[in-house]
Amino acid sequence: MTEPPAVELLPARDVRLVETPPPELSPGERSAMDRVWEEAVLANPTLFDGPMAALTGLAVEKPHGLVLSWTRTTYRSRALRRVPGATAWLPSLFVSVAQPTDDRGLLVGRMAPWTAAPGRWQLPGGNVEPPYPGEDLDLAALRRHAARELAEETGSDTGPDALTLRLVTRGRNGAVGVLFLAPPCPASVLHERYTALAAVEKAEGHGPEFDRIALIRSPDELAALDGPHVDYLEPVVRHLAEPSA
Repeated sequence: MTEPPAVELLPARDVRLVETPPPELSPGERSAMDRVWEEAVLANPTLFDGPMAALTGLAVEKPHGLVLSWTRTTYRSRALRRVPGATAWLPSLFVSVAQPTDDRGLLVGRMAPWTAAPGRWQLPGGNVEPPYPGEDLDLAALRRHAARELAEETGSDTGPDALTLRLVTRGRNGAVGVLFLAPPCPASVLHERYTALAAVEKAEGHGPEFDRIALIRSPDELAALDGPHVDYLEPVVRHLAEPSA
């Protein structure tokens, strides 16, 4: 059996985003997509068919500059991945945040049971949403989105301007993530912020998106986490753990 291609870590000093038209779906693909989506919603009623941006292409524009082509779609389109023979499915486009501690730890979180990826460990982040009419999807918008995800999932209210573009990941299924680096923070403060967030979320009748967080310092510690993790996590942890990182 052929091994899937390795996750790529792409250096990026700049990222430019270009909107493209969505692919055409055949009647059969649309019908199958709707059926698979409805089955998924029956299994997890918290799923919603909200707007999202999907990746249509990635190109190198100049040394350490990348062009990400994207299109407007909704979460329903992700069901195409589970339709045998479908050719119009598109990889995800997402942001993530590497939140280090001041002693070279890295914050990771486990997705709660009610999310689309229950039990999965990952960095704070989420799928990119298309902009409102009259607004641009650019690097500044990605940075704002990453800061919002960090706050919503961990309680850390780091401002967008404090996040530094670090690299771009491309996973085995083609999903592309724009990774930002947050300023180091004491581990005790990160735990306090998450605990405060979880208390507020539970008081409002629902839990946080991360039902647990952990601080890891090397790829070897991923094996001790109780559950699977996203494909980009191990190479990102390894990269950030390098002395020159």
